[in-house]
Amino acid sequence: MCRLLGYVRRTPTSVEELLGPDGLEGFTALTAVHADGWGMAWQDPEGSTHSVSSPGSAATDPEYAELVRKPLGRAGFVHLRWATGGLPVSPENTHPFVEGDYAFAHNGHVSPIGELESLLKPETREALVGDTDSERYFRFVKQSVDEHGDVESGVRHALGHLLRDFPDCSLNALMLTPTHMVAIHVNSRATSPRQGLRDLFDNEDDVPPRHLTDYFAMDYRTDEDGLTIISSGLDEPGWTAVPDDMAVMVDLETLELTRLDPVEALAEQALG
Repeated sequence: MCRLLGYVRRTPTSVEELLGPDGLEGFTALTAVHADGWGMAWQDPEGSTHSVSSPGSAATDPEYAELVRKPLGRAGFVHLRWATGGLPVSPENTHPFVEGDYAFAHNGHVSPIGELESLLKPETREALVGDTDSERYFRFVKQSVDEHGDVESGVRHALGHLLRDFPDCSLNALMLTPTHMVAIHVNSRATSPRQGLRDLFDNEDDVPPRHLTDYFAMDYRTDEDGLTIISSGLDEPGWTAVPDDMAVMVDLETLELTRLDPVEALAEQALG
């Protein structure tokens, strides 16, 4: 379970510029729950994707503090990890997962992991480096993109398949590709980790905002320079809720949005 922050802008922008100093402080404070690693991915002005990750807490890592204040690129994302029970906190399990110029971060849990891994071709399975369901989710999406030859068709196919086989799981994710940012908000039947959150705090009032009521919610806001999307946790005005079971692609050059309907993809697969 994790927190996500993604952006697509017309000009290179830092995370601090996106959120403001108070917003960045509030986002980083979510490490009160999500302290099992952090990672960032971004596309530089030349179009190459870069990533940095650490299994330590973002709140105490000077590299995180430095990078969130740098305008690294026009598109990217940040991930704060709260490790799913039983999965090690290690570099191999820390998001983002990267293949070429594709980078991926997940907020949720897809189980059983063995069934998820069974969707991977042998050559895809050989690329695995860690233990997480999240990496297997990414590898399946990337496998589908490669098979279909384009991001839109591949992501739609993968989401329809996963929604059919794992309907009670959260597929919330951000994926940076050479041409698009993909934002996935699919979780309407997922179980919120309320008890795990209560176990972390002596007083429920100390749990970060909306974590007990809307843990898997995602919000967005737009302005003349682009779009920002974020997991719940910042108690600030100006954000609009992302509709349930929705995924979109944002063109990195034009900022044009394309909706990817996973429910429609599921229906198509059932008929076909």
